[in-house]
Amino acid sequence: MPARLEAFAVTGLPQIRPGDDLAGLVVAATSDSGIDVQAGDVFVVAQKIISKAEDRIVRLADVQPSAEALRIAADINKDPAMVELVLQESVEVVATGNNVLIVEDKRGFVMANAGIDRSNIEDSDNTALLLPEDPNRSAANLHDALVAHYQKPLAVVIADSVGRPFRLGTTGMAIGSAGIEALENLRGNHDMYGRELQVAEHAVADAVAATAELLMGEGDEAVPVVIIRGLNAGHSGQTAAAILRPRNEDLFRPK
Repeated sequence: MPARLEAFAVTGLPQIRPGDDLAGLVVAATSDSGIDVQAGDVFVVAQKIISKAEDRIVRLADVQPSAEALRIAADINKDPAMVELVLQESVEVVATGNNVLIVEDKRGFVMANAGIDRSNIEDSDNTALLLPEDPNRSAANLHDALVAHYQKPLAVVIADSVGRPFRLGTTGMAIGSAGIEALENLRGNHDMYGRELQVAEHAVADAVAATAELLMGEGDEAVPVVIIRGLNAGHSGQTAAAILRPRNEDLFRPK
């Protein structure tokens, strides 16, 4: 484990538009922020700017709710167009409540609203922002562009804010990654008393995302990129998909 970690906020990024050269904008903002990128640095990038650059923006007026969406919307007091978007992005409805729709989305994430959000986007009354189609591919593309520019081993984590079923509040979670060991297998190591670890795994990418979120914030902070230093990343081919729990190990949903 590292003896020291540092986190640097990358400021000054413009509003991201569909088709923008996100890597180029991140490089420019990193330079303007006075950050000297070092080998092993992890670029933690907010999901929203990835989705915006990939044009994952949907006009709610263009969404035609299905009969199922209308039924669920009436049951849980939710906008039918939003419910329809969630269903389109999902493979299973896991739980519902008043204005709450928890699903397993097409990428395997169990979360509210399939990660679809209407905060911190323009015209949020009429538009919604979907998750990237393939966050690990998005992370890999950005990773490759950054490595090509800096000529150093680096890593990328795409972070999103999520709630947890047994705790209040949101925290950062890695929905995509490249160049970092997302899930560290500690089995076979020993604790401080010499006991061999049997089941221990560390969700490193999630921990990195949560750390970065302390600087990113949830409101108008406008810090969509944070650099985490001290993990000596940039040498792993693993992705954030490694953190997803297999369905046959899920003890909370009916088999």
